[in-house]
Amino acid sequence: MTAGAALSRRERQILEILYQRGKASVAEVREAMEDAPSYSAVRTLLNVLKDKGHVKHKAEGLKYVYLPTVPRDKAKKSAVRHLLDTYFSGSPEQIVAALLDVSSTQLTQEELDRMAAMIERARGREK
Repeated sequence: MTAGAALSRRERQILEILYQRGKASVAEVREAMEDAPSYSAVRTLLNVLKDKGHVKHKAEGLKYVYLPTVPRDKAKKSAVRHLLDTYFSGSPEQIVAALLDVSSTQLTQEELDRMAAMIERARGREK
């Protein structure tokens, strides 16, 4: 499988822990998880992530540690692309409209200004 394969909620949770820590053993991942499954379930999920191309492992002493194979920014772009294609027919306008609808009462003026500046920069790249 490729690093573009869809992730389950638990796989995303584990990957987030690895991004935060840089690397972690099965026990360390399990410790950091909210409502963690068994040790063997976490190990299995890490192996699934390895098979999907999201993590690799290396020996450190007597244990394996797992680390992400894809930089976080690249993984975020891939996840957004998957979300865009799956739920918004590839339309950036539709995804932005959905985000604004969900968070419109929570956005600060500063956040709105930064988003407006991003749109202006995108307009400048089109010319």
